[in-house]
Order: sequence, then structure tokens, then C-alpha cells
Amino acid sequence: MSWPATDAELHALGQEIVANSTGGIVAAEVAFGELNLMGPANRVVQALTYLKEVQGFHQLVDLAGVDYPERERRFDVVYHLLSMTRNLRLRLKVQTDEDTAVPSVVSVFPAADWYEREAFDMYGVFFDGHPDLRRILTDYGFHGHPLRKDFPMTGYVEVRYDPELGRVVYEPVKSVEWRNWDFLSPWEGAEKGFATLLPGDEKGESK
Repeated sequence: MSWPATDAELHALGQEIVANSTGGIVAAEVAFGELNLMGPANRVVQALTYLKEVQGFHQLVDLAGVDYPERERRFDVVYHLLSMTRNLRLRLKVQTDEDTAVPSVVSVFPAADWYEREAFDMYGVFFDGHPDLRRILTDYGFHGHPLRKDFPMTGYVEVRYDPELGRVVYEPVKSVEWRNWDFLSPWEGAEKGFATLLPGDEKGESK
């Protein structure tokens, strides 16, 4: 395989993986010069074992969650893999909902330990068989999962130091700001191509 790999080479590799993974990987597509694989969540251990032992993707670079609240299975769990021998990266995606656990892949990639804890902490995705599934970035008493699209920007609890009490206090947030973005503010993202005038300028003109 040439480097960088052509779309045709990635497509051929994807079809080979789908054909030989015995159901662990069911679809492949090439987008933006990268190979994306899809498979059922309950067979992710089998899929990653195949990719590691047969296809040579020996390194788990990252594991991330993605939230699509409009879907019945709202979460993607995305595994980013690297093959040093092929000089190639790919990603595997599986879907799950708020209640269905995804099998832990710590037995295949020990590096998945903290990645899975982060996905649990930020999105509330459960990983069945994880050796120590607890929060890793937020406080132990934290309520909710901050990277879910329906999580309020201000959170639910305010943490501050009270000089009169001489200690840290936790109080409910009195005014909750939800993510109702209209994408007209420069802070909410510019259009593709980085236009000369940032979106949001019309807000100032209309006042």
C-alpha cells in the first residue's frame, strides 16, 4: 500500500476487513482520506481483536464518545487505531443508547482503561467488564454528563468557597442556560471557508 494511501486502496482494505471479520465489522466507508468502519457494539471486542492481531493495528490512539440525541441509539463510541507497520490509521464506530453497556476492550487494549472512564464520565456510556468504571475528570458527587448535548452550559451545581463558613460549598444553579445556539455568534463557529465577515455581525447591526 502506498503512502499516503489512496481512496481506492482504503476502500479495498475496508472491503477485505468486512469480508474477513466474521460479523464483527459490517460496513466500511472512506471519507476525507480515512477509513471508517462500523460494527455492532456487542461484538466490539471481537472486531478490535481482529484489527489488532490480523490487520496489524496494534495501537489504540484514542476512544471517544459522540452524542446524537435525536437518534434512538444516541451515542457513537469511536475507536481510533494506528498501525505502525502500515503507517495507517482507521476508526471503528459502534452505537449504543443510555442504558445498554458496550463491552470493555481493556482486555485487548489496556490503554482503553482511562479512555472508557472518560467516555463514561462525559457521556454516561457504560462499559461492561471494565475493571474500575468511575468518574475520572469530574468530582465524585458530580450530577450528569457534561458532553451530552442536553446538558446545560452552566451545569446543575455551583461550587465556591464560602469565607464565612470557611469551606467549599455546593449550591444548585439558580439560572440554567441551555444550549440553544443559533450559530450567529462568532463564538459559536464560523461558516466553512472562514468568510471575511464572521457570523454574528448582523446581531450588532440590528440593535
